[in-house]
Amino acid sequence: MVLALAAALAWFVWLPHYRPSLHAGEQYGIDVSEHQGTIDWPKVAHDHIGFAYIKATEGRDFTDSRFVANWTNAAAAGVDRGAYHFFTLCSPGADQARHFLDVVRDQEGALTPAVDLELKGNCSSRPGPSALYAELNSFLDVVETATHRQVVLYVGDEFEDRYPVRSGYRRPLWVRHLLRRPGGDWTIWQVHGNADVDGIDGHVDLDVRRPSA
Repeated sequence: MVLALAAALAWFVWLPHYRPSLHAGEQYGIDVSEHQGTIDWPKVAHDHIGFAYIKATEGRDFTDSRFVANWTNAAAAGVDRGAYHFFTLCSPGADQARHFLDVVRDQEGALTPAVDLELKGNCSSRPGPSALYAELNSFLDVVETATHRQVVLYVGDEFEDRYPVRSGYRRPLWVRHLLRRPGGDWTIWQVHGNADVDGIDGHVDLDVRRPSA
């Protein structure tokens, strides 16, 4: 029992400070939303965080309350920034895309937009695969036509089990793989969700970005 408690304590003390070794051209990054509260972006930048994906919108009418502040202040601190949208299963994809584009107007110099595809935190609707793909295609078409760039796909495991997306869509992938460097063709790797980063109260997701991103 004592050894188990000691091991658990060591894990929770060690994990927030863990950062994997970087390959040539890679950067550490984070993904944030209003849940992180007020962020001191100069401190984040000083803690060797080179990029951040910032939540902008969800569904067809929700805007993250911290988006404008995070978007502006990350850029001022010299942190590369990209915006992401949480895709809901309860709204038309084109409506969601237009809402995202209305909120994220200034994308000059920004990273490629991303869409978060997860069942956790989503609405209760579970459309069939063909219906889901039709709405996701609509979202991608609108955003990619406006930005002239392919959207990065973050696909949760439960979402992928129900709606296989990773292999069916030729888009940059943002993959979650706890601690160990994933194989395959990925653009962003979410290392874990318990990182300590200067300038942020509490834990935050730690990411690694390949130079091709």
